[in-house]
Amino acid sequence: MTRSLSTTPAAESRAGGLGISGFALAAAMLVGALPAQQPATPPAQPAPAPTAQQPGAPPAAPSGSDANAPTIKVSVNEVSLIFTVTDKHGRYIPNLQLHDFALLDDQKAPEMVRSFHQQINLPLRVGILIDTSTSIHSRFKFEQQAAQEFLLQILKARSDRAFVMGFDVTPTLTADWTKDLDALETGVDKLSPGGGTALYDAVYTACRDKLLDQARGQEPVRKALILLSDGDDNQSRVYLSEAIKMCQRSETIIYSISTNWTPSRGEGDKVMSQLAGDTGGQVFFPPSVEEV
Repeated sequence: MTRSLSTTPAAESRAGGLGISGFALAAAMLVGALPAQQPATPPAQPAPAPTAQQPGAPPAAPSGSDANAPTIKVSVNEVSLIFTVTDKHGRYIPNLQLHDFALLDDQKAPEMVRSFHQQINLPLRVGILIDTSTSIHSRFKFEQQAAQEFLLQILKARSDRAFVMGFDVTPTLTADWTKDLDALETGVDKLSPGGGTALYDAVYTACRDKLLDQARGQEPVRKALILLSDGDDNQSRVYLSEAIKMCQRSETIIYSISTNWTPSRGEGDKVMSQLAGDTGGQVFFPPSVEEV
C-alpha cells in the first residue's frame, strides 16, 4: 500500500531551503485502519442474566457474535512529521497552532494527533554524503570545497554534530560524529574519486548506521543528509524505495545537490528529486560547478 503524509497550512507555505538549523513544527500522529471520526459509543446495555448450561456442553458464544468469525489484528503506527512554514519572502511564520493546519494521511485525517509543538534551533545531526565515483572525477574538487564551506557555515552550536561519508561501489566513513570542524574538513580531504556508483546503498547505510540511532536519544534533534551526486546508480544491492524507507524510518531529511550541469534533466536528476521529495527535503540544481 502506498502511504503519503501531507500538511496543508492555512498560511502560505513552502520548504525552507537549507535552513535546517532554524524554526520547525512537529506533529506526532496515530495513523491506522480506523476512520478519522468514529460514531458516538451507544450507552451500555445491562448484561443478560446467565442461563443454565448442560454439563459438558461447549461454552455459549456471546450474544450477537459469531463464534466462527475470524480475528483481525491491525497495527497502529505513530508518525512524527517535522515541517517548516515560511511566507512568500522566505521568512519563518511563528506561533502557529494545530487548528491552522490540516494533517492528512492518504488524503484522510489521522485517527489522533498526539502532540503539536514548535522546535526552534534544535541541535543538528548532519551527514555529508559525497559521490566519489569515476563519473564525477572532473567535478570532485568543487564537491569537496562545497562540503567544507557548508560545514563551516552550518555547524555553529556546541551541540551540533556531523559526519562525512564518501561512496563509490561501497560507502566509506572518513569522519565520524564530531563537532570538530578540523576533523570534518580532514574527512572531506581524505576522499578520492574512483569506481562505480552505489548511491542507494550509501543512502541506506548512512541512515541505518549513523542516523537511525540518533532517534533514540533523550534530546530531540534535527537530522539531515546532504547528498552531492549526479544521481546515477549502477552498483547498488538495495532498491531506491528501500533507501527512502530507511531514511523515513530514521526521520532523516535529504537535501540533494545535483552535479549534473547539463541543461537537460536525466534519470539521475529524477532520483535526486525523489530522494529529497519523499523525505521532506529539497533538491538543488546548481547551474555550474562553481555554484555548488
